[in-house]
Amino acid sequence: MTIQLPGAGGELRAYTPRTEPLAVTTGAPLTSRTVFSAAHVVADPYADVSPDSPAVVDWDATLAFRRHLWSHGLGVAEAMDTAQRGMGLDWAGAAELIRRSSAEAKAVGGRIACGVGTDQLPATEIGYPYSLDEIRAGYEEQLAVVEEAGSQAILMASRALAAVAKSPEDYLEVYGHLLRQASEPVILHWLGPMFDPALEGYWGSTDLDAATSTFLQVIAAHPDKVDGIKVSLLDAQREIDLRRKLPDGVRCYTGDDFNYPELIAGDDQGFSHALLGIFDPLGPLAAEAVRVLDTGNTEGFRELLDPTVELSRHLFQTPTRFYKTGVVFLAWLAGHQSHFTMVGGLQSARSLPHFARAYELADGLGLFPDPALAEARMKNLLSLYGVNQ
Repeated sequence: MTIQLPGAGGELRAYTPRTEPLAVTTGAPLTSRTVFSAAHVVADPYADVSPDSPAVVDWDATLAFRRHLWSHGLGVAEAMDTAQRGMGLDWAGAAELIRRSSAEAKAVGGRIACGVGTDQLPATEIGYPYSLDEIRAGYEEQLAVVEEAGSQAILMASRALAAVAKSPEDYLEVYGHLLRQASEPVILHWLGPMFDPALEGYWGSTDLDAATSTFLQVIAAHPDKVDGIKVSLLDAQREIDLRRKLPDGVRCYTGDDFNYPELIAGDDQGFSHALLGIFDPLGPLAAEAVRVLDTGNTEGFRELLDPTVELSRHLFQTPTRFYKTGVVFLAWLAGHQSHFTMVGGLQSARSLPHFARAYELADGLGLFPDPALAEARMKNLLSLYGVNQ
């Protein structure tokens, strides 16, 4: 049995889906690496909304997906950009997500860390008309919500701060204040402009060497308040260089969805832990690979994870910020949700050939628990575009 898939040039080609999923195990906790999956949200498909309306979330399906990740031993990075933070999910929705997911984590014993930002301070017609004190207060409001929920905080990059800060010293002041105030060590998140163009020049410079210097100053001034850093620059060597400069006890969590196998495997001078959007669709396979790594079998780890890079690079291709569309698409094909609808209408952000290739690559990896269901749903999508089988 084959399925006709459209290629980038519009031609149709026959693909034969696999009949059995990849066999993975569950249960044993991960020991050699701390691994978070940034998780997507499931929209309510029956909500009468427009792309500009506040998000309406299907809470049952959203929380069920987090239980799926926890069941494989992964931590959940909540209310991050993978959850469409700033791309359909506003602060009110994110706050509710943080509260609900944190309670669920406590109930099942799952690890969770939640994003803290300033997205309640939106851009206006004249840009971001806020002072540094207002931006700091915005961060403080969100930090309080995360800490009251009992979760670890991830200090995310702020569009408002990127627009308002006039020098590296402004970053040092804002982050220094927040770190002094945090009750527990946080994760600092450096999200590159390929994920969010509004973050160009973060840490006070478009020169990445200068920006790295400021970032390291923030960490060096408060090493006891920094659990780790998440680096999302899609530059493996820069991450390795930065990782080697971190104070003892400060982790590096790779956010490099292009080069994660080699960064997690590491070298004779260290390794990266992981906080990755691609581990949303790769969850069970990624956990299986880390369990192999836990035994000291780096080669076996790479054999499992290296073949996934082609899919990841496909989902995260330019414009990278729309990778969430592919993540939710694969969750639908895998049966984790009953529909392919996204908050903000972002299900339309990628083309049919893009979806077809994502399906082919994911199926080839054995990511679908029920390959027949995935095939049927792919055929349904194709029929909506006029591709009859």
